[in-house]
Amino acid sequence: MANSGQKVVLITGCSSGIGLRIAVTLAKDEKKRYHVIATMRDLKKKDKLVEAAGDAYGKTLILLPLDVCSDESVKQCINNIKDRHIDILINNAGVGLLGPVESISIEEMKRVFETNFFGVVRMIKEVMPDMKKRRSGHIVVMSSVMGLQGVVFNDVYTASKFAMEGFCESMAVQLMKFNIRLSMIEPGPVHTEFETKMMEDVAKMEYPGVDADTVRYFKDVYLPSSIDIFEAMGQTPEDIAKCTKKVIESNSPRFRNLTNSLYTPIVALKYADETGGLSVNTFYNLLFNFGPLMHITMSILKCLTCSCLRRRTVSPN
Repeated sequence: MANSGQKVVLITGCSSGIGLRIAVTLAKDEKKRYHVIATMRDLKKKDKLVEAAGDAYGKTLILLPLDVCSDESVKQCINNIKDRHIDILINNAGVGLLGPVESISIEEMKRVFETNFFGVVRMIKEVMPDMKKRRSGHIVVMSSVMGLQGVVFNDVYTASKFAMEGFCESMAVQLMKFNIRLSMIEPGPVHTEFETKMMEDVAKMEYPGVDADTVRYFKDVYLPSSIDIFEAMGQTPEDIAKCTKKVIESNSPRFRNLTNSLYTPIVALKYADETGGLSVNTFYNLLFNFGPLMHITMSILKCLTCSCLRRRTVSPN
């Protein structure tokens, strides 16, 4: 139970990666300002979180089961919280999907949207009425730079994040009237076990039904370039956790919060040309015409973005 003065924070998807680090970072706040309710679909996967939380576990951090894809699970989780009182909701649970779209079934696409879009909508719908009654609250959504700029071979994942960005941009206007803030956290590449395993898996997969040229572009052009970008520009879950903490502690939190300033010019391309041609042609040339140059550029960027410079890009301010 939260102590007097503590803010109740519910976080989805805390078994690993970004969600785990956000939960631990808030639970270990020196001023003990947060009572963290860390959730995950399967509590059998709690060991990493419990170990990382240390002494905070059972004190400023507790665990509850939650499947964002289930209406019943969402309702039961919120009902298990005293007075259903949540000050800060952090929607972090998400899944990825990568590869040629011809090889992806409609069911796989629906699964991504069920978690990345409808899962967040379920959570917001469940906590929003109580926040409106109190005229107080902060909803944080873990989006992605891919919610702002499409990325080749990430078609379905990108679409799920675009959908979430549009939904939240619309909701933010209404929520302001009730003194509820809504903030998007928009990381670029983040080094997590999930991302590493996904990259390894897709490189080994066969893609029946996909033409040979597309498979070659994916495996021999896109994947090597993607790895270069991850190595040069990738942040850690700790970086994203620090950024999220700064957003929720801001007196006037921004709606959009890019966590990696190296991506600002990439996103700006889209808004510099309303026809869309500039960004589409730029990404085409970078990937298919200037592949070797891109590799060299990423290698140089990796040297320039040492840890001391990366720390400066964590803050959204």
